[in-house]
Amino acid sequence: MNISGLVVKTAPEHIEQVMETLKTSGLCEIHFHDQTGKIIVTVEGADTNEGVRKMRDIMNLPHVLCADLAFSCSEDEMEGNPGRLERIRDAVPDALESLSADAL
Repeated sequence: MNISGLVVKTAPEHIEQVMETLKTSGLCEIHFHDQTGKIIVTVEGADTNEGVRKMRDIMNLPHVLCADLAFSCSEDEMEGNPGRLERIRDAVPDALESLSADAL
């Protein structure tokens, strides 16, 4: 299993359309967005190749300007480093933890 976090960017006037396309695409899960056109998503795949394919598919959706990789980790990495997930979670600013995609 591979999990990647992406920042998907679109023009502000297309945010609602891109959000709806992402929700129905089955490619990712939306976590946050803002009205400037930034959308935070996670992508899951059986391996890195599937995650990269999904990222490419997201970049090819209508009105998506880019999808930037923020982080990626796999089960193999986690097995050798059990505290990694906690360190990633600790790096998230407190202000973001209390937000939801609906709240923004």
